[in-house]
Amino acid sequence: MPQDLLISADSHVNVHHRDVKRHLDPKFHDDYDDGLATLRQMIMASNKPGEEGARAAKAKKNEAYGGPGHFLPDARIKDMDLDGVSAEIMYCEVSAYRYLYKIKNGWKESTRAFNDTLAEFAAYDPTRLITSFQVPIHDIDFAVEEVRRIVELGGKSLQLPVFPTEVGFPDYHDERYDPLWALIEETGLPICCHAGVNLALDGLMRRDPTPGKAVWSVGIVLSLGEAISMWMCSGVLERFPRLKVVFVEPGLSWMTWVLWALDDMAGRQGYDFPVLKEKPSFYFHRNIHLTFQDEMFAVEKLRHEIGVHNMMWSTDYPHPVTSWPHSRQVVENLFGNIPAGDKELLVYGNAKRVWNL
Repeated sequence: MPQDLLISADSHVNVHHRDVKRHLDPKFHDDYDDGLATLRQMIMASNKPGEEGARAAKAKKNEAYGGPGHFLPDARIKDMDLDGVSAEIMYCEVSAYRYLYKIKNGWKESTRAFNDTLAEFAAYDPTRLITSFQVPIHDIDFAVEEVRRIVELGGKSLQLPVFPTEVGFPDYHDERYDPLWALIEETGLPICCHAGVNLALDGLMRRDPTPGKAVWSVGIVLSLGEAISMWMCSGVLERFPRLKVVFVEPGLSWMTWVLWALDDMAGRQGYDFPVLKEKPSFYFHRNIHLTFQDEMFAVEKLRHEIGVHNMMWSTDYPHPVTSWPHSRQVVENLFGNIPAGDKELLVYGNAKRVWNL
């Protein structure tokens, strides 16, 4: 493996809303703030008193969290150099689609301003800072328009909600999305679905007795099985065979059971999948990719069941589990017992292919 090439398929960038508003006509600033206030009210309503602060304190255990590299591109490059990382695929800490569609006036302008802020960050070094632009799905004509604009800006990564039903819209196999999938397939850009707050698990969050919400956190990861299975089994990847779908932070080991179970249903158990020409796992191995941090057991024992072309390593900078600033050492420990060819795919080759780097 070239010692100077290491790509994180999942890292994070934060934005100040003042920077978004710098790209937005002042006549829409009050509406933008009202949309944010609505989102904050929803977050507060789903938490017990003090929980949000406790999770924030946990996140800040790593010194990079909230530091200059979290917000500023020049500082980020310095942190990457310290870590020995060549490039990062970055997801914004702010889920813009959760509030952009709540803005009454200027939501299109606010969407562009948000993505322009991400583009400004990436422009500092577009070969190393790969930001994922957020595409709201409540207006497909506008989503298509925005994807075209992102391509013109030089964007390489698209982020969509994991669960479209969470924001009141049909699952992704619905024909309303077909114009969007057709364009994205044409561009060759990946669709990235990052694990995050799942509003369907609000009840679990409230019932979780652990201070750090560990039960809820595991539930969020496992709930991705619903979204991944929808992509595999619903026929959308039959209709759009060149789509690339990345699930970010799902972990690996549990996916082997999902793949086995769905194929077993399609075979031995006799479940009917009328819209599929192949078994469900075929669409996973052809179209879907997963990011991970340090699951040594899955890397050593399960990579062929999951697919060495479907797995991509990440630092998760600057979250609590991040390997920063010791990623080179972590990589050597994690991949020390697997063949060099597999290692190259997992730490940079697959990411280069998926994001057309």
